Amino acid sequence: MSEDGFQAKVEAYCIKVPKYLGERAIKVASRLNLLERNLKISRIENFLFIPLKEKPTGEQISEFEREITQFEILVRDFIKREETLKSIIDVLEDKLPPHLLASLPRSIDFIGDLAILEIPEELENYKGLIGDAVLKVFKNVRSVLAKSSAIRGVYRVREYEVIAGSENTETVHKEYGCKYLLDPRKVYFSPRLSYEHYRVASQVNDGETVIDMFAGVGPFSILIAKTHKNVKVYSIDINPYAIEYLKKNICLNGVHDKVIPILGDAREIIWNKLRETADRVIMNLPERAIEYIDVACMALKQLGGVIHFYGFSRRPYAVTNMKSQLVETIRKAGRSVEAVISERVVKETAPYKWQVSIDIKVK
Repeated sequence: MSEDGFQAKVEAYCIKVPKYLGERAIKVASRLNLLERNLKISRIENFLFIPLKEKPTGEQISEFEREITQFEILVRDFIKREETLKSIIDVLEDKLPPHLLASLPRSIDFIGDLAILEIPEELENYKGLIGDAVLKVFKNVRSVLAKSSAIRGVYRVREYEVIAGSENTETVHKEYGCKYLLDPRKVYFSPRLSYEHYRVASQVNDGETVIDMFAGVGPFSILIAKTHKNVKVYSIDINPYAIEYLKKNICLNGVHDKVIPILGDAREIIWNKLRETADRVIMNLPERAIEYIDVACMALKQLGGVIHFYGFSRRPYAVTNMKSQLVETIRKAGRSVEAVISERVVKETAPYKWQVSIDIKVK
């Protein structure tokens, strides 16, 4: 496709045949190494025009005559086929020094129509080329963002630089039948937690009250509400941008009667309004969730309930160490552990540092 939106056309020799002879003509042209695969075959009424690499020789024309009863060799315009690219390495292999190709990002996160990647320091001068390559390979991507800081601050956001495409970084992300409007420059969102959103939502029972202590734009809360008829979810976040997007996502997904968005610090909100309310508490704040265990225990009903806990731990024994710390912290909060429902490593976040998930039943 050319810059002005018109498809590029190329003049080439071709063989004109009736449609019913098209398959045979293509086979002969291919056998003679004449078929031009970079141009699209065209059709007018009952005739096909099959593009050729060059003008056929007398011997090649004789070959066509032996196999095809009716044809004509002529010159006309053809539309170029769009190049199919499998990876950004395909695009950049002749644009980067060979020793840098090995440093190209191997993983890309997709949030809606945004592509997010990490640019190694040695490729900093080539980030524009890398961004353009991503746009060429992934046709549904509108903007390419490079991480330019770690996740930090109370709002858990990181800085991004747009290295290709639109500067507008607001998008709609879809997963498990839900839609989430968000801007990763303003709110925390990880597409790598998609399975966790589903896994937790699938454990909820109808009739439950859930407190999502660090809800963000609602990926846990909204999926729970959308997949259960009779639930109530209190969705708390301290980031005003997250709560504004959460409100829009509640409307977007039609769960306004089940999800209650609350702006503020989870400790204060639960202490003042939601003590002994929840059957289930979600704690997706791995950097600091352990500091809020006493609040989660306070939020659970007197008879107890389930805590879905996320934390960071280091190898070896990442899950075991985190589980021991969690059980002891729950004990100090005046509750006891009835059972560990599940424990798993979610993802590696740095060398020897893992995000772990522990579902625990508290009484």
